Amino acid sequence: MAGQMALGGGLSTSHLCSSSITRSESSLSSSNPSKLQPRAFGSTSNIRVHNASSVVASAKKKGWFDDPFDYGADEEEDTMGELMSQGPQEAEDPRPSRDPDSESGYLDFPAGFMPEVASLGTLIRNDVRRCLCMVSGGVYENLLFFPVIQMLKNRYPGVRIDVMATPRGKQTYEMNKNVRMAWVHPVDDQFLRPVDFTETIGKIKGEYYDLVVSTKLAGLGQSIFFWLASVRNKVSYTFPDVNAAGATKFLDVAIKAPQLELAESGFNMYAEMIEELSQMGKNLPKTEAPPLEVGIGRKVKAYVENKYLEAGLSEGEFLVFHGIKSDSSASMTSRGDKDSLLPIEMWAEIAKSTSEKVVFVIPNEKLRSKVKESCGENTHIVFITTPSQLGALINASTGVVTTNTAALQLAIALKKPTVSLFASQEKAKLFIPEYARDSCAVVASKTGKLSNLDVKAVTMALSTIAKEALVAA
Repeated sequence: MAGQMALGGGLSTSHLCSSSITRSESSLSSSNPSKLQPRAFGSTSNIRVHNASSVVASAKKKGWFDDPFDYGADEEEDTMGELMSQGPQEAEDPRPSRDPDSESGYLDFPAGFMPEVASLGTLIRNDVRRCLCMVSGGVYENLLFFPVIQMLKNRYPGVRIDVMATPRGKQTYEMNKNVRMAWVHPVDDQFLRPVDFTETIGKIKGEYYDLVVSTKLAGLGQSIFFWLASVRNKVSYTFPDVNAAGATKFLDVAIKAPQLELAESGFNMYAEMIEELSQMGKNLPKTEAPPLEVGIGRKVKAYVENKYLEAGLSEGEFLVFHGIKSDSSASMTSRGDKDSLLPIEMWAEIAKSTSEKVVFVIPNEKLRSKVKESCGENTHIVFITTPSQLGALINASTGVVTTNTAALQLAIALKKPTVSLFASQEKAKLFIPEYARDSCAVVASKTGKLSNLDVKAVTMALSTIAKEALVAA
């Protein structure tokens, strides 16, 4: 009796398998009718026409009970192998309708449905579909990270890039079209609260990232943090000293930082990371880092336009002065240059030496009265705190006079005539990229202090902006 029941169960199972195989046979025969012939389950007559002898011979050696899915030798064209190694993608199947019998609202998938194998293909090709960038620092440091993001976009077309940054750094990504989402995270904190630690790991695990890139110097704790997030490829800077002990064991690519503060390397502060990321992948050409580029939205441009119109200015008729000494974090200075802000008295002298209309950018409303006191009541002043607003103002100007702040990099990216003020020539060589040294006039102090800057030299440099404005007009 038990044997009969087992035989009956086997027949019912074979009946179901027969129907599924018949469907797959019909689909294959419709795509290439000359190579396949339909058959009944278990029959030896359903062989490939062009390979009949070999299949019959193999069928005699073993019955259909041994391998019911044996259709003979495989063809030379290995479609699955091409999918895994080269990554060709076909048109996606239509979205199934909802299952009316499902209380949870699941989709009604057809019998024999096979899920996407893209995750396996990306593993074999070491491809990246989702990337997370954890960037330390403020506006300046996040702005200089833009070429790295663009390089990742060029290296992995279609990649979805998210960013974790400080509250100030997050504002920078309003100008980056390649970033899908930016999260606020205490990147610069040495120790995280347990609730922040576990919540962040949950966020990262829930997004299924293929690659995480971190500019925060990692020790053992930070590297374990990335390891717990279950990211396939983990790339991060590590401490240049004994604090990096054990960190490399939990990282796929550990980059030893040249010093404790990456920003001291200037514009090329991420050179080591760019070198590593440009060579990821086998048998692939090296990816070059592009120049810094920014994009400004129409809404931000309209908002800033109202601001400078209220100040009595029009587009294309004013110079932007940026870098007034202040304790506000909206000054957008670099961590690698501590002496990068000028007192308002020196800005007043520079403004008096030019006949061009000048707008002073203040990071705090408390400075408005000081600027009017030093430069006069009719001085044009605009209060701006975000990098995208600053970029929109620079884009509407004829040129920029700035110290070593984010305004310098924005002016270079927007290709505006620029006069940069530095405490020394060494700092200027570090922070001005090579491709912009011909278009950016540099005025450096001879004593190593920015406050000892020669105002006459700044006045002579301003004449170059006036000449370029006349040529453009």
